[in-house]
Amino acid sequence: MKRHAAWLATMLLAACCAGAQAQPSLAMPAGYALVWSDEFTEPGVPNSAKWSYDTGRNKAGWHNNELQYYSAERTENAALRNGRLVITARRESLSSAPDWGRQRYTSARLITRGKAEWTYGFFEIRAKVACGKGTWPAIWMLGSQGDWPAGGELDILEYIGHQPGRVFSTVHTAAGSGAKGKGAGTQLPDVCTAFHNYQMHWTPQSIRFGINGVAHFEYLNPGTGNAGWPFDAPQFLILNIAIGGDLGGKVDNSIFPVQMEIDHVRVHQRP
Repeated sequence: MKRHAAWLATMLLAACCAGAQAQPSLAMPAGYALVWSDEFTEPGVPNSAKWSYDTGRNKAGWHNNELQYYSAERTENAALRNGRLVITARRESLSSAPDWGRQRYTSARLITRGKAEWTYGFFEIRAKVACGKGTWPAIWMLGSQGDWPAGGELDILEYIGHQPGRVFSTVHTAAGSGAKGKGAGTQLPDVCTAFHNYQMHWTPQSIRFGINGVAHFEYLNPGTGNAGWPFDAPQFLILNIAIGGDLGGKVDNSIFPVQMEIDHVRVHQRP
């Protein structure tokens, strides 16, 4: 998905302005029920009934000038250990792979497309992200119908290694994507050393993003049609670590390997 470096300046300004205001709470509404989850309790590789590997642009190169090769069914890059999903980015070249695109880094990008997709709900992903200059871990969603950005994108969490301690949430639509995406950031000094609950509450009226029960950004349905609100259709979930690129920036090769750990993924909806 094409996003640009100018977006970062917009997010930093939004974070500054948002920090001056009291932050509202974000809690799962009463009456919602658990409809899908992964607690990652079984060791080995991710559950193939719930997750698949997105490797489609390895040969051509990934969007945003990213530098990673996304592997499939390779425990060096995605494995379940001690009740957690561990995604690991490494400095290595898998030149023997038939779809290798001359990348010097490996990682994993797990998606629920075709296995689990949702329209509305309360989403919670408990995670500890990867750190270091050049890392770009993300927990996000894409519309399962239509091309980007017309199908919409919901970034529950993005972290950029060269901006330590800041996390971002962003909405991309046909009316505003890339540098014109709508979002905000917030300060989280221990984002790389502690687990936090990254949350999103999506309804027909609005989408609210938060961390540990505190909201930091809300996107309201503008009522102008699909261009500004493509969010009445299913979206699928993505977990990945990108390396470098337009937002990841210059890579510090001394940081590898780096890991993002996910303790659980839970989706609740109104019956």
